[in-house]
Amino acid sequence: MQHGLDAVETELRSASSADAAGPVERFLDRINQLIVIVSSIALVGAACVLTYSVASRYFLHFSTDWQDELSVFFIVGAVFMSAAAIQARRGHVAIEAIVGLLPPRVNAVRQWLVDLASLVFCGYFAWKSWTLLDEAWVENYHSGSTWGPPLWIPYSLMAVGMTLLSVQLLAQVAKPLRVARRGRRAG
Repeated sequence: MQHGLDAVETELRSASSADAAGPVERFLDRINQLIVIVSSIALVGAACVLTYSVASRYFLHFSTDWQDELSVFFIVGAVFMSAAAIQARRGHVAIEAIVGLLPPRVNAVRQWLVDLASLVFCGYFAWKSWTLLDEAWVENYHSGSTWGPPLWIPYSLMAVGMTLLSVQLLAQVAKPLRVARRGRRAG
């Protein structure tokens, strides 16, 4: 029995043949690989900033107010931007208890319906993120801290990340439909 990402990666390896992946999936895969690297660097950057903050407050008695916001920007960017890469691996939190009880065909329908519902939610979230970004850009919103960075920065990361997640979900929703259509043409 396999658990967690081991089962997902085994499933991905068997399902990732060249003919199964369309151009959108291949493009998303390349983008996701790049974003995972950048997100990893951002998380390390957040850790360094927070470590500096703790050390400078404790040893040097410096008051640094910028580090909390910068680390939040790094973390928000990493989380939202890497969401599509995690979804591509089906690495988000899922309830596996029911998967083992369902026949494979019923489980495939369940997974497709979950992807469809997730697409609707994430599509709406992406749209609202873009409207929030537009408002922050037009109104020139800044953070209320003394550092005061512009809020379009984290909002843009949120909007782009949710858009990538929505496109990833759209590709996953469309894939069974495309495979079924290809099967009807071949048969």
